[in-house]
Amino acid sequence: MDSRSNKEAVQATNDDASASKLSCVKKGYMKDDYVHLFVRRPVRRSPIINRGYFARWAALRKLLNQFLDTEGNAGEKGHLKKQILSLGAGFDTTYFQLQDEGKAPYLYVELDFKEVTSKKATLIETCSHLRDKISATASISRESGEVLSDHYKLLPVDLRDIPKLADVITLAGMDPSLPTFIIAECVLIYLDPDSSRSIVRWTSKTFSTAIFFLYEQIHPDDAFGQQMIRNLERAVAWDMLKVYSDFVEAQERRRIERLELFDEFEEWHMMQEHYCVAYAINDALGLFGDFGFLNHRRQQPQPHVLNPSSSASP
Repeated sequence: MDSRSNKEAVQATNDDASASKLSCVKKGYMKDDYVHLFVRRPVRRSPIINRGYFARWAALRKLLNQFLDTEGNAGEKGHLKKQILSLGAGFDTTYFQLQDEGKAPYLYVELDFKEVTSKKATLIETCSHLRDKISATASISRESGEVLSDHYKLLPVDLRDIPKLADVITLAGMDPSLPTFIIAECVLIYLDPDSSRSIVRWTSKTFSTAIFFLYEQIHPDDAFGQQMIRNLERAVAWDMLKVYSDFVEAQERRRIERLELFDEFEEWHMMQEHYCVAYAINDALGLFGDFGFLNHRRQQPQPHVLNPSSSASP
């Protein structure tokens, strides 16, 4: 693999994703008061792209909110410290949104190539709208691509370098025993299969109580899915057509379906069936028994559940 060309490809998709999110926000699909700060040239995406990005955003936020709302036996305060680890975070603005909503976790850590984190650190430092959400005492280095504060960390790393990845997690002050939500949105597809397997193996061994969230052009029976079967206690995967139809609330679907004229149903179905949301669980603290798609509504169709105890050995 050409490391330089790979980095450039990933960075290009980051810019494209930010522009697509802004397109959704401008059309009223979702609220994000920060994404416009990361987009140089706003573009208007087609209705099918807008709807697809909305479905992706809605799935992540619903599962993330389930995680953040989970409580355990945390003593008299009744508040369990949680942390979020975003792999290949790019210009994602979820942390700032959670701050506005009063839902930010104890620690939020974002990782990406230095070329990306340097740009994001620069924007955070120069934009008071962003900087004020981090901390007035945050340490920001444009050259190093680092932002260090008590509850938010932005750090550079090549995810393929597992020893370095482990060092960065230590530098960020993450506690592997705390409940952790790990985000990997369109990240592993840019890595070779061995690197993807190494990352899954590392997360499964490092974080004993964790949700690994994946949005990808991927299927649960490929190499990555099989690695989740081997390494994690429970894994579930739904394609995005099922996520949109059965997991996004009906009233939200009705709302966004009125935003733009839409007649690309055949293409929509085909496109959404080629993306999926998968999540895998380690649950040493016994917190996530009710987590996931089936916690959404009264009775849902059974998802594709990958369970090591019932699957044939790969």
